Amino acid sequence: MRLTRDQAWVHLCAWTPSDALRRHARAVEVSMRGAAYRYGNGAEDEELWGIAGMLHDADYDQWPEDHPHRIVAWLRERGEEELAYAISAHYTKWGVPHNNQLDKALLACDELTGFIAACALVRPEGITTMKPKSVLKKLKDKRFAAGVERDEVRAGCTLLNVELKEHVQFLIDALLPHAAELGLEGNH
Repeated sequence: MRLTRDQAWVHLCAWTPSDALRRHARAVEVSMRGAAYRYGNGAEDEELWGIAGMLHDADYDQWPEDHPHRIVAWLRERGEEELAYAISAHYTKWGVPHNNQLDKALLACDELTGFIAACALVRPEGITTMKPKSVLKKLKDKRFAAGVERDEVRAGCTLLNVELKEHVQFLIDALLPHAAELGLEGNH
């Protein structure tokens, strides 16, 4: 029996005490659900892609030195090889090839979703009026959100064969309806 979204959320919460990382997990889940329609097979992929987005960093809070070994092992123990593989591929230090659209989309959505959230947090109006131009400008500033792997942002877009500006707009549009839940509305 496939892992459900509810089971994945319970597991994420058990392993991830940090509200910030839970919000990131939820944001990447939202992004990946949208990506399933844009880069995948729509409703057929939505649940799987959303769970991949949700769980991709599930072990990072408690075991950053083991990331993503623990979540990949947990998924493999449950027979969730497709999820385990995509999460392995998202961790580019392992050099796992991106074999399908799920693998590519997770790489393309993870870092950039986090970066867009960081941009929203420093804007009085948050994500509500955000345009790709402002995100791209911040992306050039290596000091802003310095932990974001900019090479992975570009690599993900290249793998999906999508322009960075277009992908930024797609992610803004995907996150916008969830701005309140994700804390991205700003303080206007």
